[in-house]
Amino acid sequence: MIKVQTKIRVRYAETDTMGVAYHGNYLTWFEVGRVDLLDKMGTPYRLLENDGYMLPVAECHVKFLKPSRFDDVLTIESCIEEKPRVKIVVHYNVYLEGNVICKGHTVHAFIGADGQLRRPPENFMKQVNELWS
Repeated sequence: MIKVQTKIRVRYAETDTMGVAYHGNYLTWFEVGRVDLLDKMGTPYRLLENDGYMLPVAECHVKFLKPSRFDDVLTIESCIEEKPRVKIVVHYNVYLEGNVICKGHTVHAFIGADGQLRRPPENFMKQVNELWS
């Protein structure tokens, strides 16, 4: 398993007229956590793209438990629980003051510029195997 935590602050523009963070922002925050996860693994998304790989979203799921509001500091926990093959599943927990307020996951396919499925690059899998606990 590989897990990282990323802090974000809910911006005023991310709230609705009820003062609650708009639900669509959680997928953006998942992306922030996922990009940070790849960075901290030593395999930034930019390098994957430079090597000819893309990771489009094939599936996403979000379960909202409690709201967040303007100026809340959230912790996005991003986790890979299974070693990737041609897809990678990233699980997320969003915490507010130590309590989980949202859970979810995204599924991404490794594809080449031709749109065909590919196995992850060797350098990516090397990092996964070194960091796996």
